[in-house]
Amino acid sequence: MYKGSADWSLIAKVKNNPRIRIPIFGNGDIDSPQKALEYKNRYGVDGVMIGRAAIGYPWIFNEIKHFVATGEMLAPPDIQERVAVCRRHLNFAMQWKGERTGLLEMRPHYSNYLRSLPNIKEFRMKLVHAETPEQIEAIFSELVDHYAEKEIAAGA
Repeated sequence: MYKGSADWSLIAKVKNNPRIRIPIFGNGDIDSPQKALEYKNRYGVDGVMIGRAAIGYPWIFNEIKHFVATGEMLAPPDIQERVAVCRRHLNFAMQWKGERTGLLEMRPHYSNYLRSLPNIKEFRMKLVHAETPEQIEAIFSELVDHYAEKEIAAGA
């Protein structure tokens, strides 16, 4: 749906207008801590806003805050944290919309929460085809066990 790049030069013009006395925040195309700091510095804005990059990856806010403060990247969330957030999101969705609708509306979010995990496709396919909260929970447990074993084997 979104094509091209955000034009931050217009945001910079507003920020550099001497008549403007309010904080100016920029948004568009911010998808990493490095880019957040780079754009903040390059365009002189008071802060940045995050949009699509936060969908399914709420950790980006802490990662940016940490990077701006220290210049260091935080480790990505481990499998236990990712699954805990999936569970919480799913539970809220089912409470809000009912079990069936909550389960269905959660399906596209698994890809975002679990992205960058190696060989995740099999688990993601199981999750999007699961029909009950109990099936989802069993897959979550299988996911945690599978990736925890890989972390131990890798010496993480």
